[in-house]
Formats: sequence, C-alpha cells, structure tokens
Amino acid sequence: MTTSSVTWLYELTRPARLILTPVPGARYIPSMFTRGKWIFACIPPLVLLAASALIAGEDLIGGIGLTRLTVYDQRPAPDGLNSGSPHVHAVTDEGYYVLSGAGRLELNDLEHGFRTVDLAPGRYLQFPPCVLHRLVNTDHLVILVVMGNAGLAERGDARIYFGRDVDADPAAYARLAGLAGAEGLEGALKRRDAAVRAYRRLLDLWTTNRAAYYEELRRFIGAHLKTAAGLRPEFSKAVASGPLAWAERFRRRVEDLPLSRETLAPILHVPAGGTVLGMCGLLSPVTSLEPVGGAGASKERK
Repeated sequence: MTTSSVTWLYELTRPARLILTPVPGARYIPSMFTRGKWIFACIPPLVLLAASALIAGEDLIGGIGLTRLTVYDQRPAPDGLNSGSPHVHAVTDEGYYVLSGAGRLELNDLEHGFRTVDLAPGRYLQFPPCVLHRLVNTDHLVILVVMGNAGLAERGDARIYFGRDVDADPAAYARLAGLAGAEGLEGALKRRDAAVRAYRRLLDLWTTNRAAYYEELRRFIGAHLKTAAGLRPEFSKAVASGPLAWAERFRRRVEDLPLSRETLAPILHVPAGGTVLGMCGLLSPVTSLEPVGGAGASKERK
C-alpha cells in the first residue's frame, strides 16, 4: 500500500480561514478514515460488528487520545534548550495544535533526515509514526496533543532515544525510562537530560557524517519496531476497541439513515487537577468522561 509523500501544516490565520502548507521533506500517512476504508476491505463484517460492541461510552471521538501538554521548561537540557525527551512511536500518528507560547518541533526520519518546524498559536502539525521527534519550548509552549489511538503509547508504542549502549541493555533502559515514576519531576528531567545527551551525538552526526546519522537512526527505529512487533495482540485490541470500532459506528449511522438507533448521552471531562509527567512535559489528559445529566446535573458540570 503506497501513499504520496507530504505532511500538512495547518494554520488558522483568522476565523473560518484555514491555510494548508506542505512541510518540506515531511512524510504523509493516510488519515484514520482513509486507512479505515482499506481495513474494511480486509476484515470480515462480523469482526467489525464485534469491534463496534467494544466501544466504551466514554471514548473520545474516533478513539483518539487528547491531552493538554506544557513542554518542560523548569530547567534547560544539556544542550541549553528547554525541551522534552526525543522519542519515536511505532504505529501511532500524532498531532500538535498550539494553544499558546512558542517553540519548535525537531523531526528525524529515514527519508529526509533532520529538520525543524516552528510552532506558534493556531498552528497544527501532524506527523506519522517512525519519526524521531523532540519538542523545544522557547516561550511557555502549551499544546493540545492528539494521538491517533488512545492508550498505545502506554502499551509500548513509544520509545525514548537513549543511544545504542542503552538500547543494548534492557535493564539500563528500564532504569532511565522509569526515573519519572521513581523520582517525580526531577526524575523526569533527569530522564530527559540522559536522552538529550545521546540525541546531541545523533545530531552531531547529521552535521559531520550523514551516512552514520542515517545508520544510527535506522538502527534505533528498527530496534523499536522489532520490540513493538511482540506487542501485536495488545495493539490489536486497542485498535479494535478504538478507531476501528468508531469507524464501524460511523458506517452504521450512515447505513441507518434516515433512522437514528443510538441513545448515547453527551459526555463531559472536568479537570480534576494535577498533571502527569510525560516524555515531553506536564500532561493533563482528557479522561474520566461522564454522561451529562439532565436538569438535576451538578452546577459544576454546566
């Protein structure tokens, strides 16, 4: 299955006007709906009906993940920049809509190598899996993150770049990756710093030895994909109960017209306070969605 090679940068310049600008050198992967059409051609209808039954009432539209992200700026990384940890996803597309502040995203892939995209309020950047990336915060950067499939990152879809030696030592990787859980915010920053030290060496290769840069990037992405292949059952369950089930729901709604057979209520997320220490910064995920009640609903939820 082949696709054209372009990624789009969406920029909302004023109400009701959306400008689409191709990002030079970036790659494009089909949207969920394009991919869904291909999936429908390969999966029996009974499987789709079973997947539809797995949808939970509180799932976000399309099975996406939605998170408010404040990129780390408590102190600079070893290269002097406020940033997140460089990492890659095996199968999940990711999108950033900039809410406030300024910064940039560094991208590394096997087709075009290293490049950067400036981030400013109103801009939306989407990129496919297998792109090593790092967010840089230059002025209080806050982003709304859209993940193509909620929960996959926590199931092993994401891997932080710590370099070849750490990848060869599972215990060393586990120790570094677990620093945030063990030491809180300081641990998250230590984890970021360890990743950036290795990442600086990779970027040095981009300047001094392109062949070695691509060789190392290919090694890292390949190693992660090999590890992720062992997680197919977990990934398949997440896809079936998320994007695939939602695509089937949309299909059945169209087929049911002019009838409407669903009785789902509106749902609401109310932030409970507190944040999660993510790879890129402080996360406030949209979870714990509850049905919106009738006249007796709490005033706090209005």
